[in-house]
Formats: sequence, C-alpha cells, structure tokens
Amino acid sequence: MALIEAFGLTKRFGDKTVVEDLSFRVEPGKVTGFLGPNGAGKSTTMRLMLGLDVGDGETFFDGVPYRQLTQPARRVGALFDARSFHPARTAVNHLRMLAKGAGLPTSRADEVLEQVGLTPVSTARPRGFSLGMLQRLGLAAALLGSPDTLILDEPANGLDPQGIHWLRELLTQYAAAGNSVLISSHALAEVEAVADHLVVIGRGRLLADLPLPEFIRSFELEAVLVRTPEAEELARAAEKEGGTVLEREAELVVIRGLTQRHIAEIAASLRILVYELVARTSTLEAAYLRASAEQTDFEARQTSQKVRV
Repeated sequence: MALIEAFGLTKRFGDKTVVEDLSFRVEPGKVTGFLGPNGAGKSTTMRLMLGLDVGDGETFFDGVPYRQLTQPARRVGALFDARSFHPARTAVNHLRMLAKGAGLPTSRADEVLEQVGLTPVSTARPRGFSLGMLQRLGLAAALLGSPDTLILDEPANGLDPQGIHWLRELLTQYAAAGNSVLISSHALAEVEAVADHLVVIGRGRLLADLPLPEFIRSFELEAVLVRTPEAEELARAAEKEGGTVLEREAELVVIRGLTQRHIAEIAASLRILVYELVARTSTLEAAYLRASAEQTDFEARQTSQKVRV
C-alpha cells in the first residue's frame, strides 16, 4: 500500500499565493501525471508534500506525514534537482553516502547504478556528466531504499529517446508492482504514454483530477469518424440527436458529442450503409491546452518578422 493524500496545501510568498488549498490523492498501482503551466506551483506543491517548504495543509503517506515516517528512504524516493551532488565524490561514493545516511546497505549504490545504466561511469565524478546522466543518477538516489512511492519533478529532462523509453518502462513497472508514482513533466507526449491518472493545476489551484481518458473526454475532444456514401443524410440525423458535425465531405463525416454506438444505431435506423466507424481521440496535449488556456502567466506573443538575406 502506498496511498498519498494531500489536503489543503497552501504556500504564500509575501502577498503572492502560489499554491492555494490544493487537495488530491495519488493511488497505488498507478502513474499519476502532475501537470500545469510554468509557474503553476507544481514544484512547490511537491516540496510541500515532503516538508521541504513551509506552508499550510498536510500530506499523508498511508496516513502518516513524511516527517513522522520511521524509515523515510524506504517509503518515499524523490527527485527534484539532478545537480544535487558533492563535486569531489564519484557517482558510487555519492550514493554510498546517501545510503549510509538513510540506514541502507551501501551495496545498494552499485545495485541502483546498474538499474539506471550508470555502472560504466560509477567511479567518475558527476560534475562531468551530461544532464541526462545526472537525471539517471538522481533517479538512482530516489530508488536507493526501494520505496513504495516515487515523487519525481521533470524526470525526463535531458534524456535521449532511449533514455525516455527506459524511464517509461521503469515507471510503468514500478506502479504495476503496487507502488505510487507522481511525476511532473512538460513532455506531454511522455505523460500520455505512461500516466493512468492526471492532476492538473493552474495558478496554484486544482483544475482537474481525473483518469487520463476522462480528462481528454471532459473537454469534448473525442469525435467519431464515419465513412458512408450517405454522409449528408447521416450528418443531418446526428445533428438532430445533439451531435456536432466537425467535418463533412462526399463520403466522410466527423461527429462530436455522440458515441460510436449511438451513431451506429442512427445509421441502422435509417438503413444507411457504413463502411468505417472509428473513434478519433484527441491527444493529451490538445486537452491540456484547452484546460489551461486561461491559467498561463508566461505566454509568448506571436510576431511576424521580415528576414533579410
């Protein structure tokens, strides 16, 4: 069991509230994606959960606040800043130091280095590592205690395509073993590939707390594509039933607001021949952009510029 429950998390810097009365759950056995625009309060929220920032509210890990966990490294692994290491220590010695401080066997250092693929550079100093290698080292530190909870802030930063694929499999398998995984990321395609559930915030407030498919559906971005020689007749019938026709061509109609089953029943009742009927689901990116459209504090302005040659 690794249930996380956050209640009323609030953080203010002077007269500015960056996280406001934020409550949500992270269920065991799932990867929960934590999304929000720049400045939405994601990193601050994660730090509040672990008591790294002082604020209001409380977070419980199976009913216990982090500060009261008897062996926190065995319960929660976290990654916030991949550059947190001593510049004079090698990668393996850095992890051995962390293991010893957490009451873990120092042999875990070699085991997690192998798990994240850094064994060949275990005796090198991390100050010469690429960002992707530093991310792997940070993940190794989070995995030291084989915790039942992972809280990771932008874990895919700097990873190459192979590294991203590896991370996706790692997180999926970790959650499948009954653990809880909470990840923040701006790489929406990667979140879509790995997340079961989403918590979305904007300006420190909760915007959505839904399973990923429901989040996409909640913004009415799903549509049904139908190919039929009687597209015009089917389109008119679908509109009478409350559907919205997005596209209409000679033998193609795309309808939003009605299920595949409902459209099939309409076609059958009118004896309309249908030779293709498929759901066309929108991406997480499209749904997220719609959800957070009014919550972005930092938005670049599109400009047209003449280029001199």
